[in-house]
Amino acid sequence: MAKTVLIVDDDPTQRRILQAVIEKSGFSTLQASDGDTALEIALSTDGKKIDLMLLDLVMPGRSGMDTLEELTRRNPELPVIVLTGKGSIDAVVAAMQAGARDFLVKPASRERIIVSLRNALEMKTLVGEVNRLQKSKTGDLTFDDLVGNATSMRSVVAMGERGAKANIPILITGESGVGKEVVARAIQGTSERAGRPFITVNCGAIPENLVESILFGHEKGSFTGANAKHLGKFQEANTGTLFLDEVGELPLEMQVKLLRALQEGEVDPIGSKRPVKVDVRIISATNRDLAQAVKDKEFREDLYYRLNVFPIEIPALRDRREDIRALLDHFIKRVNAQERRSVRGVDGAALEILKNFDWPGNVRQLENAVFRAVILSDGQTLMSQDFPQISGLSPTIPVREIADLIEPNETSVSDENTDNGKTYQFLDRSGHLRSLEDIERDLIQFAIETYSGHMSEVARRLGIGRSTLYRKVREHELDADTKRAAGR
Repeated sequence: MAKTVLIVDDDPTQRRILQAVIEKSGFSTLQASDGDTALEIALSTDGKKIDLMLLDLVMPGRSGMDTLEELTRRNPELPVIVLTGKGSIDAVVAAMQAGARDFLVKPASRERIIVSLRNALEMKTLVGEVNRLQKSKTGDLTFDDLVGNATSMRSVVAMGERGAKANIPILITGESGVGKEVVARAIQGTSERAGRPFITVNCGAIPENLVESILFGHEKGSFTGANAKHLGKFQEANTGTLFLDEVGELPLEMQVKLLRALQEGEVDPIGSKRPVKVDVRIISATNRDLAQAVKDKEFREDLYYRLNVFPIEIPALRDRREDIRALLDHFIKRVNAQERRSVRGVDGAALEILKNFDWPGNVRQLENAVFRAVILSDGQTLMSQDFPQISGLSPTIPVREIADLIEPNETSVSDENTDNGKTYQFLDRSGHLRSLEDIERDLIQFAIETYSGHMSEVARRLGIGRSTLYRKVREHELDADTKRAAGR
């Protein structure tokens, strides 16, 4: 989807010029002739569709500077590039201090305008991603930060917001990779415990002999190797939220102790003489069918009912395909910010392939596929071949400059100018490229034989000097016949 730029200038001719330049570069535009109209558009519900504002500083009525200051106060996330006909240092400094991301002196070249727009949008993306990561770290992530608006996800959000208002245990279920931890963090950020500790424990990744120590803590000297006191995850999460991921993997013995901690609101650290009170909100998650695990005697029934007070099921990505486009855009922005890339979107054919894929690994698999595609891509639009594991197409990465020598099977080149019928391989038997040194040796020998040892002609055809050619002949230890040919 094209980014939208709001052009604010009282000169209609200037607006038309800017519109032509900006739209020719793939952006869409809106226009305003004064500061009041600009603020009305930017601060309305439709203002969320605006990605950037191009603002003239000198206008009748509300000046550009007043408009900038008001916008910075009420919508600081909208990047603004100011236009000035004077270009004075004082005006530029004042605009930057008021919140402008960049400035352009009229008349600005097309290249300068587009570079400024793209830089401002990249900075917006980076700032947005940093803010989101910061929210996640500080426990302030909310449901407004979740990506996607599918009907099934709207019900998840509604349930999550209700569950956040009460201090009851919540059990989040769903396949691996659907985003259970993200929903758990949004519940925390929407509740009264926002900003408090959010401690994550992957119950399936803890060695069985360390589960009790990690969850409940231990005293110094309580067992061999306990060289210092350890608080445990319950005490670390005190006043906040403890997220028990893959809770269905807990050993039965630990399930008993977890149940007691939940019922009594206290934990017994190993080696401690008295229990420790904790104030912790429990959110659990699992990709297992815990009800079936209870029937199979693999999970305690009393703990199941204790954790499953407020269940929330997150649908698989294949059941909310309408979110794929929004998730793609989100992950592309994230990878652009992390890897300093400038990918702008996905080709229509590739989008259809991605929408029709079943995504067994869900959102996590989609994120990894986008990361790989952005790294593979040489352009600003992701194509079907950039998702080889999804589309079945090979990535178009240029491997060799001598493609005209390669036969249709793209693995070898046959020497038709000699009578020995040699075939020079570029790939080994495993289908991987041979080393450059081996290929270079074969190519030099092929050239020497083809041009009957005339070294000046060989060097010219290979694009190297004669001294370099002789040095490489020695380095590659070409056979005696080749050396004799080289000496002629």
